[in-house]
Amino acid sequence: MGEYRHECEYEELTEKLNNTVLYPDGSRSVREDTLLKEHELTVIINEQPALRLICTKEYLRELVTGRLYTEGIIDKAEAIAKIFFCRYEKEASVFIGKDVLLEEAVRRDLSCCSGNTVYKTAQTKVNLRKLPETVYKPEQIFALAERFRKDSSLHGMTQGTHSCILARKGDVVFSCEDIGRHNAVDKAVGYGLINNISLNECILYTSGRVPVDMTEKVIAAGIPVLVSKSVPTAESVSLAKEYGLTLIFRAHPDSFETII
Repeated sequence: MGEYRHECEYEELTEKLNNTVLYPDGSRSVREDTLLKEHELTVIINEQPALRLICTKEYLRELVTGRLYTEGIIDKAEAIAKIFFCRYEKEASVFIGKDVLLEEAVRRDLSCCSGNTVYKTAQTKVNLRKLPETVYKPEQIFALAERFRKDSSLHGMTQGTHSCILARKGDVVFSCEDIGRHNAVDKAVGYGLINNISLNECILYTSGRVPVDMTEKVIAAGIPVLVSKSVPTAESVSLAKEYGLTLIFRAHPDSFETII
């Protein structure tokens, strides 16, 4: 994944810690571990605090753009007139060139593993639409699973991240890691939007399990094929069938499963 990592170096994302390891025979040893750092980012939309994201401190512009898109707050990257990050990148001030009606909605993401909080949400949520019919080649899925196995360098160091790979027409266009699987999806979506990549021609590979809110996010992004190393829920399968999302799971370099 080295070619995708930008200004953040590993020392900004991780911290070293000495741990004591205990064994069943009563012996112990000292081991140096690399831990992932949590980064707290508050997103302010048209001067209204809207989101608090606990994330990994890289690809923050992509994260914010993707999150606003999958939440239905924007319908394209160009809807963001300006975006400013404070010196320590703990606040993102987003200015949208239209009035955005936000309502009070203090809640946590339903299945988020990183504690993301929504302070306000758009009064008009994104309308899920039927996805275009897409034909994939099995070798594309196997190649993505193999690429994931090689790409997750930050996870290899910390065992603490989720990964996403965005591919179009068999080519990987973006790869990222984050402490939260929702954040990783939003970073991939945001990258596609910012770089004018047609998301309805893409395949998204995620390392995380696929609950219904993750499935909604991918459908909202217009991505027709979702591949997971893990498994979906029953509700995710039903939603995928309703909107034409091709859902592939337990995807490994030597096998994968899909719904009959």
